[in-house]
Amino acid sequence: MGNNLIILASASAALLVILVGGRLLYKLIQLPCPPGFIFILESRMMENVAGPEAIIQRAGIQPNMRVLDAGCGPGRISVPLAAYLSQESQLVALDVQEEMLKRLAQRLEKRGLDQVEMIQGGLGTGQIGENQFDRALLITVLGEIPNQSAALAEIYRALVPGGLLSITEVLPDPHYQRLVKVQRLGEEAGFQPELVHKSWRSYTLNLKKPQY
Repeated sequence: MGNNLIILASASAALLVILVGGRLLYKLIQLPCPPGFIFILESRMMENVAGPEAIIQRAGIQPNMRVLDAGCGPGRISVPLAAYLSQESQLVALDVQEEMLKRLAQRLEKRGLDQVEMIQGGLGTGQIGENQFDRALLITVLGEIPNQSAALAEIYRALVPGGLLSITEVLPDPHYQRLVKVQRLGEEAGFQPELVHKSWRSYTLNLKKPQY
């Protein structure tokens, strides 16, 4: 029992060092989460505070909607979202890392889900069209984007009038973005902010494109 406690304490300490050190590093350098850190993105803690069902519910996603999962990673949200959406819907998964999209493709193939369009690229670089989506998701990814204003402006254009961008941030993500900052960026892009969830370690902010 004593050895097990020591091992658990050592592992917890090592994880804390990784998270704190990573946060300090990413404050200086904006880097996407590498594939080797997927285990953090898909930990039980992440599922508890920002699981796919909660994300879908908070964003008000309906089965027939057109959805953009921006910064999709290996598909923690994209795969269950694809299973939830109907065949008549549209799901675009965007990520800057080729390795992440390869892992997503493998997971989709394993589940027999073939209605997902994958795009390799970064937000703010003109990768997505205008007036295309009912919903867009940015789940623990905004802090990885070098030009956040350009990214939000591109998503604004990509949404239909009345469409909604749902942003979720979770501590202790090294790229965590403060709520007040995200609200300000959203308003500057033309969105109407609405806070739909908040706890001490996470929040979900919906940004609505006006109906005009």
